[in-house]
Amino acid sequence: MRAWLAHSLRRFYPASPAEENPYLVLEAARGERLSFQAACRTGLVDRFHQSVEVEAQGPEGLTVTVRQVGFVPLPHLNTDIPPQDRDPGLAGPGYVPDPLWPTKRVRVGPLETHAFWITVAVSRDIVPGVHPVRLAIRHGDETARLEASLVVHRAQLPRRTDFPVTHWFYVDRFCARYGVEPFEPGFWTRLTPFLADMSAHGQDTIHVPLWTPPLSTTDAPAQLLHVTVAEGRLSLDWELARRWVRSAREQGLTRFEWPHLFSQWGAFRGADFVVGHGRGQGPLWPGGVDATSVTYRGFLAQLLPAFERFLREEHLLERSVFHLSDEPDGNLTSYRAARRLVADLAPWMEITEALADSRFRDEGLIDTPVVRIDQTDAFAAADRHPWAYYCCWPRGRHLNRLLDTPLPKIRMSGWLFYALGARGFLHWGYNYWLPAADPSLPPADGGRWPEWPYGDAFVVYPGPDGPVDSLRWEVFAESLQDYALLQAAGWTPAGGELQAIQDYARFPRDPEWIASRRARLLRESDG
Repeated sequence: MRAWLAHSLRRFYPASPAEENPYLVLEAARGERLSFQAACRTGLVDRFHQSVEVEAQGPEGLTVTVRQVGFVPLPHLNTDIPPQDRDPGLAGPGYVPDPLWPTKRVRVGPLETHAFWITVAVSRDIVPGVHPVRLAIRHGDETARLEASLVVHRAQLPRRTDFPVTHWFYVDRFCARYGVEPFEPGFWTRLTPFLADMSAHGQDTIHVPLWTPPLSTTDAPAQLLHVTVAEGRLSLDWELARRWVRSAREQGLTRFEWPHLFSQWGAFRGADFVVGHGRGQGPLWPGGVDATSVTYRGFLAQLLPAFERFLREEHLLERSVFHLSDEPDGNLTSYRAARRLVADLAPWMEITEALADSRFRDEGLIDTPVVRIDQTDAFAAADRHPWAYYCCWPRGRHLNRLLDTPLPKIRMSGWLFYALGARGFLHWGYNYWLPAADPSLPPADGGRWPEWPYGDAFVVYPGPDGPVDSLRWEVFAESLQDYALLQAAGWTPAGGELQAIQDYARFPRDPEWIASRRARLLRESDG
């Protein structure tokens, strides 16, 4: 067996060759959470030596966690991506490293390469200096001993401010995977680890299914708000909504994103509200309802004032994100009518919308644009700092987070958001899982390749006791720590060390570029 250490910005495939690197040096602020890898390649394994196990330990003040880097199938390469923007170790379709299984042991066969993901949580109280993290990799009678030196700076990781990050959580997919009904007792028990996972990875904004989001399946409604109608008057019960908000806050989530009030892609229809919470009861309007109909306007005229009271009572109004229709591009007329309706009934509601069409912002129909990253130039005149998003597209040289995206490119996320002046980040796929023959491995394309690329539909896998993180999710989270360091240091976004960042397609992709600038940030933060 051969064993070695590597930084967190590489993928090791089953056929990756062995390397020589028993020692690694890393730098961190106090309070940071960072990762590296221990990799190994087997020789001609006999039938008695069929596993490799890793043990890791660090001094007091460092919490060291070991997870095994698992493989998932990549049946096809993602389309519209040039060779230089594919992971350099990926030769073609096959097995790709992504899930981080919570185990220190892996079954092995002859001539295989495997990696273990080592996460080090640095205490804010640790004494600055050089601290060793020692590892032992055992395979039969063989033991390889490796060591990483962690240089802990005096600086503490600052709190990121004024940069919301959200990934949409799908209750219908969650319930289908775990065999629970929405909002029953077992639902809340299973939900908590997912809320904690979002917070631990730098997400601060959680989608609240107050009613079934128009992006979810209407045959599996999940509505926190209990709705009944008698003689044209609404009766609303907010108890479960309060529980959702409380549960999220307990796990460190501080902002709340509410479902779209109208149908996706243009606001032609109203959202699908159900009687009660939807369990065993039908929709308020069988067959749906037109967006600006008398029926839907009358419903909103009762709902929205009550919604405002709830938000103010729970101190949520200033920490909320509101939407009308996802990606309404090209449908100005219908969206304009829906926006006027809401502006009349709820002038307090500021609208944040994902879109690529700058005319919506030019007309004042939205307050905060969430702009697809290949369309930011079109918004420069009206709003120099919109939120950023990508969803299946763009690909090519642009920033993305797919199964075959090089990890250094993903790690540049926080640097790009900061340097290019984004005010927030939104992504549609935290857990868009589809059923699969193996329940632990939902298809990473949401069943829609090539329109949906592999790796776009989710960033965590459904584990037996909670989320199983992915390489992509871990690296993205570390990029948000970089954002916080940049923000606290006050680096000039368009100059100095960041001048190589031109836009979301033209930027450095070299791990050494990231490491050298992180080192400078940490030194400056030391004071």
